[in-house]
Parts: sequence; C-alpha cells; structure tokens
Amino acid sequence: MSIARIFTSAISRILPKSAFARSVGVLAGGTAGAQVAMMAAAPILTRLYDPDDFGLLAVYSGILALVLVVASVRYELAIPLPEDEEEAANIAVLSLLIVLGVTALSALGLALFGAKVVDVLGVPALAGYTWLLPFGVLLGGAYTVFNYWAIRTQQFPTIAKTQLRQALATIGIQMFAFKLGSGALIVGQVSGHCVGTLSLARLALQSPAFRAVTWSGVRRAAVRYRRLPIFSTWSALFNTAGAQLPALLFAALFSPVAAGLFMLVNRVLQLPMSVIGSAIGHVFFASAAQAHREGNIAPLVADLYARLCHIGMPPTLVLILVGPDLFAWVFGAEWRQAGEFAQWMAPWFFLGFVSSPLSTLFTIFEREGQGLIFQSVLLFARIAALTYGAAQDDLSLTVILFSTASALSYIGVIVWIAVMSNNSFWSIVLPTLTAFGVAIICVLPLLIVLAIDGFPPSTWLFALVASSVLIAMRYWGLLRAVY
Repeated sequence: MSIARIFTSAISRILPKSAFARSVGVLAGGTAGAQVAMMAAAPILTRLYDPDDFGLLAVYSGILALVLVVASVRYELAIPLPEDEEEAANIAVLSLLIVLGVTALSALGLALFGAKVVDVLGVPALAGYTWLLPFGVLLGGAYTVFNYWAIRTQQFPTIAKTQLRQALATIGIQMFAFKLGSGALIVGQVSGHCVGTLSLARLALQSPAFRAVTWSGVRRAAVRYRRLPIFSTWSALFNTAGAQLPALLFAALFSPVAAGLFMLVNRVLQLPMSVIGSAIGHVFFASAAQAHREGNIAPLVADLYARLCHIGMPPTLVLILVGPDLFAWVFGAEWRQAGEFAQWMAPWFFLGFVSSPLSTLFTIFEREGQGLIFQSVLLFARIAALTYGAAQDDLSLTVILFSTASALSYIGVIVWIAVMSNNSFWSIVLPTLTAFGVAIICVLPLLIVLAIDGFPPSTWLFALVASSVLIAMRYWGLLRAVY
C-alpha cells in the first residue's frame, strides 16, 4: 500500500460524521501530509540552496503562475456547476483545448522574447530553464481542469493523495539533485505537476461522459459560461499578478536575494494556510451553490467565517511576536530578514486565509464583475505600494506597504461577503474579536517572556513550545466541535 493511501486511510477513520466537515477533513487532512513534508524539507533546502537560488525559483514560479491563471480562461470553474454530466465533460474538454492553445502561445512567446524577459528581470541564470515554462503551463493547466472534475465528483480522498504525491516528488528531486544547482528547484516543481496531472487525468477520463463529448456541446459550453473568461479571468489574473509581482519586482528592482527571501515566506507560511483554505473553499463551493438555491446561505457563511478566524488567528500572532527569531532558528541566520517580512505579512495572510474560501461567492452569486473590481483595486494598491517602496530604495518599507495594502483590500472583500450573504456587521466583528481573545490566551507564554526583561535570549523557545501546546489544544477543541 502506498504512503499516500496509508495516510489518507488513517485520516478517514477519525473524521467527523457531518458530510461537509468530513469532506473538508479528508481534503485538508490528506494534504496535511504534503504540507508536513514540505515544512520538514524547508530547513534542509535552505541549507542546500541560498537565497539567490530561491530567488530564481521565485521568478520562474511567478511567471508560471501568471500564465497558469489564464491557461483555461477560468472555464474550469464551471465544471462543478451543471447538473448534466455530459455538459460538465464538454466544459472540461473545452478547458483542456484552451490549455493546449495557451501552451503553444507561451512557447512561441518565449522563443521570441524569452531573452529580453530574463534580462529585464535581472536573472540571467533563468535563461537556461525558460524551456521548462511551456511544460509547466501544460501540466499545471491540465491539473487544474482535472482537479475541478474531481471536485465535481467529490473525489476528495483522491485529490488529497494526489497532492501528497506531488509534494513528495517535488521534495525528492529538489533534495537529491541539489548538486545541479538552482535548476533542481525548478525541475522538482515541474515534476510535481506531472505526477498530479497524471493521477487525476486517469480518474476523470474513466467517466463515460467524456465519450459523449461533441464539438457542438463544447461550443454551447463556451457560450453558456462566457462570463467566466470575460470577468473571472481578469479577476484571477489581477489577483495572481498582485501575489506574484512582488517576487518579480524584488528581483528586478532589488536583487534575486530579495526575491528569495520573499519566496521563503510564501512557501513556508502561505502554503499551509492556503492549502487548508483551498480545501475548505472547494467543499464550501459545492455546498454554498445548493444553499444559495435554497435561500439559506447566510448561516453557512457566518459559521464558516467564524471557524476560519479561530483557525488562522493563533499562528498569525506567533509570527507577529517572534517571526525573525523563529526564521533564524529554523532556517539559518541568513534567513532572519525573511522572518521580519513574515511579521508584517502575517495580518495579510490571516485576512487572505479567511476571505479566500468565501470569495467563491462571487461566482455563486454570478457577481464576477464585482469580483473583478475588487481584484483591480487589490492589484493597483499593491503596485502603488511596490512602486513607492522601490522609489525609496527600501526593501523593508516595500514589504510593509505591500502587506498593508493587501490587508486593507481583504477587509473590503470580507465586508462585501457579509453584505451579499445577508449577514450583519456583528456577525463578522464578534467572531473576529472572539478568535483574537482566544488566540491571546494561547500565546500568553510568549507575551510574558517578551514583556519581562531579564529572561535569557533562548527563553522564547520554551515559551514557544508552551504556546504551541496551547494552540494544539485549541485546534483539538475545534476538531472535536465538528463531530
């Protein structure tokens, strides 16, 4: 029996009986194995590679992410929506055809302008690896399409096992091929996409619905869901650009080292929160569509928001309190500045974690235009922050301004979610304050050590362990509450 199957089988035996909670548990619990592996490998990788190597990976990942977000022009979001299985299969095939077209265009663009792009970004070492970008687009785009088919068919255990296999393949290559230099980081990421795509593709193509796909059905799907490429594609592109531009601009305006520091913060901190949020968001997307049709979506949104606050608040406070010391201790002294970044980015991470699963309401309410407005504001606020910070030639100021702009924008979308779901102002404020109060109790040992002078410098480690125990007890209580 494979490691992925053993892990997800063990998780499934301790899951709650609630259908929603069980689905989230399978998806989040299974992918927890992948994140544990990534977290465990991070301190090793930061000693095998330096910040400049991670900067190269950050630039490659940023370019790939910008192309991937338009790889199927968001038609994949419509796969779970129709009741008819054959219509969903037509949408999936339409999405795959668009992925092939975007892959061909990306290959042509790199052949014509690849050298100029590498020169502008200030990462000449990337020139030898640009040929991997089209492969990343093809594999990543196809993975997204097949992932949404698995969401439609509620194959959450399969998704979890696939993500674990992806992580293991990526880590294995990055660790054992480190003598190849920074290119091993990129090759490992591409290989992870390959493993995930093949696993989900086999599952999807077994469906009889794909044998009933027709050109006329594909055309009807393109017309029926045309709002997605018109609105959602731009919304997602703006969101991804806002997330990926820092790494690209840090490399171009400061140095690849700055991009590498930013990359580590995202890899170590944002990945666990985004995976949990993504798992919850996928299950919420399926449940919220039905709840909206039945007119009872308000309590579902309010309950999920409260749970997300309680999950995200404790680690946010830990980062704010001891981010630099924690990063220097775990990853090495040369990564201490990444911990300083994490202090300022923590509130943004928290607000993004809370709002991301609920942002699927833009699609459910068919308000993609409003989603586009939000993403536009977010993108331009981030660009303004980056531009001003770069003009001051101050890397730390740039991170602070970028994080503040991001946090304020996410507060705006949370308010929109409350209004659209017919929830009151207090249904948002009270859970936030309650979660903050509980989190303060969890990190009380850290607060005491930091507030009182005279403790040895290493005392914060013992306080961190004590706070971690309290946080674990809190999470156990949250887990028990869904049984």
